[in-house]
Amino acid sequence: MEESISLKDFLTYYKQCMKLEPVDAQSYSPLVLAYIGDAVYEVMIRTKVINRGSMQVNKMHKHSSELVKAGAQAALFKAIEEELTEEEHSVYRRGRNAKSFTMAKNATMIDYRMATGLEALVGWLFLTERFDRLAELVSMGLERLGALDGAK
Repeated sequence: MEESISLKDFLTYYKQCMKLEPVDAQSYSPLVLAYIGDAVYEVMIRTKVINRGSMQVNKMHKHSSELVKAGAQAALFKAIEEELTEEEHSVYRRGRNAKSFTMAKNATMIDYRMATGLEALVGWLFLTERFDRLAELVSMGLERLGALDGAK
């Protein structure tokens, strides 16, 4: 029988295997934080989608896409904004105000910038290993959007 390990143990092992050096999340640009935050958020959403049960992959993709697009991320941010600490607001604002040379094709500039801010916050929480807070904020936002009940 396999023994389960904690998230902390897994991350310690992962960092060792990948030969990762300690990072200072404050030293990264907001767009770098958004880059990793985009991937982390996507994994969180995909994990939630597959947890509903087996279905065709294209249906999983459709469900995931609805929650990772810029408009949905902007709505999620609005749903949790009042719950953020001043430090979290600061990270979000840095991401939102970062000058990006690209924009999502089906998003308004406002939604795109808000989504970038949210992704920067997710990336920062991930890199600073505040996993409890990350899970709390994302699940709270999804709950407030009605996306945790399986209807979306």
